[in-house]
Amino acid sequence: MLISAARAATLKLANQRAAAAPHAPVLIRGAEPFTLASARPVADPALDLQNPLKGPFLAETLLWQEQAISVLELARIAGILPAFLVDPDHAGEAQAVAAQDLAHWADTVQLGIAAHARLPVAASAEAEIIAFRSINDAREHVALVIGQQMTDRAPLVRLHSECLTGDILGSLKCDCGPQLDAALIAMAEEAERGGWGVLLYMRQEGRGIGLINKLRAYRLQDQGFDTVEANQRLGLPDEARDFSTAARMLALLDIGDIRLMTNNLRKVVALEEAGVKVIERVPHELPANPHNLRYLATKRDKSGHLLT
Repeated sequence: MLISAARAATLKLANQRAAAAPHAPVLIRGAEPFTLASARPVADPALDLQNPLKGPFLAETLLWQEQAISVLELARIAGILPAFLVDPDHAGEAQAVAAQDLAHWADTVQLGIAAHARLPVAASAEAEIIAFRSINDAREHVALVIGQQMTDRAPLVRLHSECLTGDILGSLKCDCGPQLDAALIAMAEEAERGGWGVLLYMRQEGRGIGLINKLRAYRLQDQGFDTVEANQRLGLPDEARDFSTAARMLALLDIGDIRLMTNNLRKVVALEEAGVKVIERVPHELPANPHNLRYLATKRDKSGHLLT
């Protein structure tokens, strides 16, 4: 098993390397061959209290140091734990990628809950955050649950696509930031009335085209094109989000019926096609400002968003 020197020090290996290079790779062998069940507590420090006794392990000579360093760096970039089950004799050969692999990847994406924790937020001190990830996709989506989850009452749900410029920087070009804040406040009020709410925060920046392309579209908007026209001039779709991912998140949370906060009928249709029952569409519209008037008009006239 390949782990970092810092993790090896945590495991108190008798022949561990000095911790001067905490991100250096260390190859360890167990007394018994690793299984997934025995490897996970070694990799994940969150399981340390549940699995205090590990080993014995033996640190072995690593004959492919350069490849091992690259692997740990890729783990950091991907945001996953730096631990791998490996062939101890050689690093192996790179695998070729064929065109049809993309379709196979799309068909085999399996979303799972990766982590969860209590997270008091400004809208509500009683909130829990749940992170989701697929082994096929480095994007991490999260759900914020406000109030106590109940099986006999449909939650107030908002699908919110990531918007760095609006959510974090307070951009006036869109209504994303105010929509996010208003949704959390509405869910907190719902919880005070005995209900509950779920915010699904989807890592689908720029309606799925990514941050860089969204900024390229912004430059075109400054030249007079609307949001749909700008995407088309870039050769990109004006809607590239995958709402079925949200349906899988809801299923993992054991949520079937929802009250959906949206003015976008595409979200309603996509969720219902994926098996989620939208028992009510709750309008969600915020006042315009001089900078986003055209943006909101384009959403209404070209993207089918409803007026409240």
